[in-house]
Amino acid sequence: MFRGLVALGIQYGKIHVVDVTDGSTTVLLDKGEAGFSPDGVVVRDGTVYWTTMGRPIRDRSVAGEAGLDYSPRNGGLHAVGLDGSGRRDLVPEGCITSGKQLDLDDSGQLYWSDREGCKVSRANVDGSQLTDLVVNPPDSPRPECVGVAVDPAAGYLYWTQKGPPNGGVGAILRAGLTVPDGEDAAHRSDIEVLWTGLPEPVDLKLHDGFVYWTDRADALPGGNSLNRAAIPAKNARGDTPQLLADGFRAAIGVTIDGDAGLAYVADLGGRIRAVSIGDPTGTPPPQSWVLADLGERLSGIDGITDR
Repeated sequence: MFRGLVALGIQYGKIHVVDVTDGSTTVLLDKGEAGFSPDGVVVRDGTVYWTTMGRPIRDRSVAGEAGLDYSPRNGGLHAVGLDGSGRRDLVPEGCITSGKQLDLDDSGQLYWSDREGCKVSRANVDGSQLTDLVVNPPDSPRPECVGVAVDPAAGYLYWTQKGPPNGGVGAILRAGLTVPDGEDAAHRSDIEVLWTGLPEPVDLKLHDGFVYWTDRADALPGGNSLNRAAIPAKNARGDTPQLLADGFRAAIGVTIDGDAGLAYVADLGGRIRAVSIGDPTGTPPPQSWVLADLGERLSGIDGITDR
């Protein structure tokens, strides 16, 4: 069961620690200390690992997020102790364009999506053996990879390709954890498209035979939501998703506390909501409530356990 949450403040480069019992918050890394636009986070063995999207080019003639160009190759992968000590960069600048969601397997390998880099990559927790696993052509219909989750037991990598804002062409895909022999990351024969036509899917989490994901579309039915569906069998398409909660303000990060029967979702409106996931076949729909409102734009989130 989670004893706390780590949430990223994407706007000001902060890392927050949130108490799951009362929503009280402390700051692990203060303004700017987490780098430019922190986005994906995972917590393991007393260490916080996170990605950054890097410093964007700002077009002041375009309002809001649409005016931010994250194509410069200055994203990153970083780590710090839960006590705030030992902050470090794991890969040199220039290795990542815009780092998004992050996952970690039990063997000590980190997996992340690179949105503007149009790929999914992997490295050891010390940053060594950096490897691209999926590379999309930039001119393909939805090249940008955003969410990522790994299932080492089954040997699968899952990721989202969200498509344009409110595009209704988002997808969730799956492939093996290694590139097939004789192939490369840009030409893989084992990629399965599990769901298509989603509003704008972003972060993913796997739990107990199900895929959970957030969708940040704000102008399409099914957007601003947390969703769930059973993991499909090999070469099968996914079933119709179950909407668990909606009404978020651009839902981004998601993490699952299976022991507590809860999902936690962070959004760009600054709120962390708890959602009761209950029995996947049960009714009525799960309940949800605001655990904390941090007053700043939030991106990635993960739970703190005693592990």
